[in-house]
Amino acid sequence: MLSKTLENGFNDQIQKEFYSSYLYLAMAAHFESANLPGFASWMKKQADEERSHGMRLWEHVYDRGGKVELKAIEQPPAAFGTPLEVLQQVLAHEQKVTSSINALYASAFSEGDVAALACLQWFVTEQVEEEKTASELIEQLRMAGDHGFGALFMDKHVLGARK
Repeated sequence: MLSKTLENGFNDQIQKEFYSSYLYLAMAAHFESANLPGFASWMKKQADEERSHGMRLWEHVYDRGGKVELKAIEQPPAAFGTPLEVLQQVLAHEQKVTSSINALYASAFSEGDVAALACLQWFVTEQVEEEKTASELIEQLRMAGDHGFGALFMDKHVLGARK
């Protein structure tokens, strides 16, 4: 059985994952408007992934006898800046999500909830990957150039090539 404290924590994290999905869709719309379909496609895939993270947490809550209570999702920004600035915002956002996951993990640890820890370990590992990917893309875009050919190359051959 999931404690009420952890149930609330999981519900908060579900909201954060769904907000992440919504944020990345807003970023995809920004890139669509900027005629960068590769960046837009990458962000849409990120949005889908974040939604699946929320659903993974959802399943854990119900598997443990809890109840999901969906919370309001804040409206994301509509303008984001250059591709480099957007990727920097992605990294900053992922770092916030990492902090949130770590806090939920610490709460589960303090309660000795081994099942919650097992579930959350997947998210801890996933966040390492998310931050690493964002950092690598930032550095590659810095090397290639944030404007002109560099951004177009990244759009087509890096971000647009994601399966």
